[in-house]
Amino acid sequence: MYNSINAQKLSKTEKKIITTIETNHESAIKFLEKVVNINSGTMHHEGVKEVGMVFKKEFDDIGFNTRWIDMPTEVNRAGHLFAETSGTKGKKLLLIGHLDTVFEKDSPFQEYKRDGDIAYGPGTNDMKGGDVVVLYALKALYENKLLKDSQIIVAFTGDEESTGKPLDISRKDLIDAAKKSDIALGFETSTGFNYATVARRGSSGWELQVKGKRAHSSGIFNERVGAGAIFEASRILNSFYNDVRGEKFLTFNPGVILGGTDIEFNNSTAKGVAFGKSNVVSQTVLVKGGLRFISEEQKEKTRSKMKEIVSKNLPHTSASISFKDSYPAMQPTKGNIKLLTLLNEVSKDLNQGIVEAYDPGKRGAADTSFVADYVDCLDGLGTMGSGAHTPKETLDLTTFEALTKRTALLIYRLITP
Repeated sequence: MYNSINAQKLSKTEKKIITTIETNHESAIKFLEKVVNINSGTMHHEGVKEVGMVFKKEFDDIGFNTRWIDMPTEVNRAGHLFAETSGTKGKKLLLIGHLDTVFEKDSPFQEYKRDGDIAYGPGTNDMKGGDVVVLYALKALYENKLLKDSQIIVAFTGDEESTGKPLDISRKDLIDAAKKSDIALGFETSTGFNYATVARRGSSGWELQVKGKRAHSSGIFNERVGAGAIFEASRILNSFYNDVRGEKFLTFNPGVILGGTDIEFNNSTAKGVAFGKSNVVSQTVLVKGGLRFISEEQKEKTRSKMKEIVSKNLPHTSASISFKDSYPAMQPTKGNIKLLTLLNEVSKDLNQGIVEAYDPGKRGAADTSFVADYVDCLDGLGTMGSGAHTPKETLDLTTFEALTKRTALLIYRLITP
């Protein structure tokens, strides 16, 4: 379906790269099976590092200098694998992937299985498949002696699915790598064979706390008792919906709410309990939610609107809202669009069709967002499949080789002056 052997616009060297990838294709699938069968749920630190060590050996074998970066105890994450070559030829590249999956050790979804051209398994698509694309694209360039005097940094983080905090520690090495690079390519799951990501929305958490005056419900609304915490929380959420909603690429979602006389919420398990009675005016409400935005300006403007709404309290109530940054936004810059143009040329030269920008409103946040302020970025270059983050996660093997070819030629053209 995606045969490129007769492509007319490839140089002699590029045709050799393609042939090497075809020769190594079955090896790539076997390697994918090997790493998928090692559990690397984010909180299974030993498993994440084990997968990292398997990749480390492969990068060592193709001439990269590799290192495992442990995270401090307080971050509570396994760490990251970095592999580097050094040189001055062409663009300096940062290739981003992650080793962890959402499937922890107690998940029943643990094994790689293949049914024809479909591979099933935890992380096949998100995103061990993308990591393998990176490895085998670079392997093809190495075997054709094309990596000499080029600066390429491969950064496979160990906590993308649940980012370690504080961010200035867990993402320091990634950002430092970006600061000495020109371009970052992210290999998160593809949104379609003919799409790539030039922009991603950022994400932030928010927490609303509301207090009311506890009293017998017969007195609600009078001057002494007021409205109660639940009516105040309802006013605030309704105003968010009516007065803040509607801007392009902006979404915000209250994910959990607890209200009553007394509440308890466990942040680590995301579970809580509430106590209250219908004849008692509610005393407290907690709402926890998320915010998605396309720029820091949009984020700050939205936060200001939300704070203003929160401040206009009903009688005998009080409310406060706090925000916690998670992922910054990756904006659709001119540099990102230029990278898409180059990828599109590569794809057409491979007879793989055009590649267009995917709607950023339909993409989640990813590690590429952390480096978007420092380098031109392109993401969504990983594998195709379905069911990511579910026990039905799949990888479409009919596109696996073609995407590796596309990646290899993109890298080659970027590092070749």
